[in-house]
Amino acid sequence: MLVSSAEARSDSGSPRALSPTGHALVAACLGLIGALGVLNNLLVLVLFSRYKALRSPINLLLLNISVSDLLVCSLATPFSFAASTRGRWLIGEGGCVWYGFANTLLGIVSLISLAILSYERYSTMMGPTEADATNYRKVAVGVALSWAYSLAWTVPPFFGWSRYGPEGPGTTCSVDWTTKTANNISYIICLFIFCLILPFLVIVYSYGQWSEHGYGS
Repeated sequence: MLVSSAEARSDSGSPRALSPTGHALVAACLGLIGALGVLNNLLVLVLFSRYKALRSPINLLLLNISVSDLLVCSLATPFSFAASTRGRWLIGEGGCVWYGFANTLLGIVSLISLAILSYERYSTMMGPTEADATNYRKVAVGVALSWAYSLAWTVPPFFGWSRYGPEGPGTTCSVDWTTKTANNISYIICLFIFCLILPFLVIVYSYGQWSEHGYGS
């Protein structure tokens, strides 16, 4: 798959080769992002487990985002960091597919969680302000749905609807963004609509309503 994918990209003028200096700069940025991401998100987990007062329904959604970001920094970023230090992908086709899947899955989880968070803030403002068991159950359902929804959109490439492969300078992997087939284009369009545009609209609507009702008077 990687060979054919690389050939397809070569025909379209990519991937774009980076100089050794370029790879070193990318590696430095990835190393910094990965280290800060692990430390900051671990700090969130420690604070959340240590202080019961932080365990509000809204903060459970923030915790879910923190967990997904921590998983990206610990399970995916190290591979692209190592690849950038060597100027090539190091862990083969299976590793490329894993990296593309994990990055896409966890990115969607974070975005869907942000959409749920924004709607929860809006609905909380419009309803009771005290946290109760019902609030926690709704948020728990929202967390579970964020993962189920993300899986529903990231598993199809394993079954032939698009695929995961190398991108950019060949040191990262993702959904195949470049192959111009009906199969691939249809997946990318659906991914953009349901995993980017739709949650973005929910966020804009929820915070727009929150701002109007919260500060308009």
